[in-house]
Amino acid sequence: MENFRNYYEILGVPREATNDAIKQAYRKLARQYHPDLNPGDKAAEERFKLLGEAYEVLSDQEKRSQYEQFSQYWKQKGFQRQRSAAKQAAAETERSGPRISLEDFGFGEFSDFNKFIDQLLNRRPASARRTAVEAPNGYAAPEANGYGSSAGTPSTAKATPGRRDAEADLIVPLEKAYLGGRERIRLEDGRSLEVNMPGGMVTGQRIRLRGQGVGGGNLYLRIEVEPHPFFQLRGNDIYCCVPITPSEAALGGAIEVPTLDGPARLTLPQGVQPGQVLRMPGRGYPIGRERRGDQFVELDIAIPTVLDDREKALYQDLLEVESLNPRANLPV
Repeated sequence: MENFRNYYEILGVPREATNDAIKQAYRKLARQYHPDLNPGDKAAEERFKLLGEAYEVLSDQEKRSQYEQFSQYWKQKGFQRQRSAAKQAAAETERSGPRISLEDFGFGEFSDFNKFIDQLLNRRPASARRTAVEAPNGYAAPEANGYGSSAGTPSTAKATPGRRDAEADLIVPLEKAYLGGRERIRLEDGRSLEVNMPGGMVTGQRIRLRGQGVGGGNLYLRIEVEPHPFFQLRGNDIYCCVPITPSEAALGGAIEVPTLDGPARLTLPQGVQPGQVLRMPGRGYPIGRERRGDQFVELDIAIPTVLDDREKALYQDLLEVESLNPRANLPV
């Protein structure tokens, strides 16, 4: 089989890799080989495109299954035997649209690997190119001021001659989804667009770029808000977990808590308990233009593991005078 490409080796993952592992590997390598970080390096540019192709196949369960079947089939003897039946299956696929089931593929139709991938990704010869959003992860061009610091995954446009709308996936960090702002987006055909992204973007939202699709059609960005290591977005509310000291828990008082707008003060009542949740009204995600959800803060009491002599003496004094017996009412 000519041109066969092992997408697992390209992404550096095992064949049994999960979708999360595939996504993580792709993002790491896409940062390394992105054209903006390797200006004029044709090898890096080709590697970047190959990574995008590998990710597009392996991140989609149906395409991955078809790729697995084909990669086994082409090694068999008599590879070219079922050509006539495969042509009929390919014609059925052409009429039925871009969603291709496993039964639609007669693998003998494809004389080389490139033709199989073109069919799998719904790419047609000469008349169409993929339109993809490439979002570098972890850096930003000065004029981009944001989108360059998010992660984007290429998405194949439905390509036919003439004017046609296209779609692409855009993965953005939670902070950028919240703030919005002007972004510079690189398209696969070499164009660079500056777009005013709205604030308060959510997963599943579509943003239209008028006239930037195939042949003057529209380009729709499908938004996915990337999971955050500290904040969790649930509807329009933000959830987080904040550690406090035993003294802060016992005495109460004001502490600083991270929010999407920066640090904010939260007042702890005296005697708060581990796992207790406090609400910060209006510190969550936008609801329309005028309202916002709330931020909910779960408290975790951090116990010191290392004490200096003075701290140890103070804890010893407290142990001798404290009246609390947390084991007094055990049900045994």
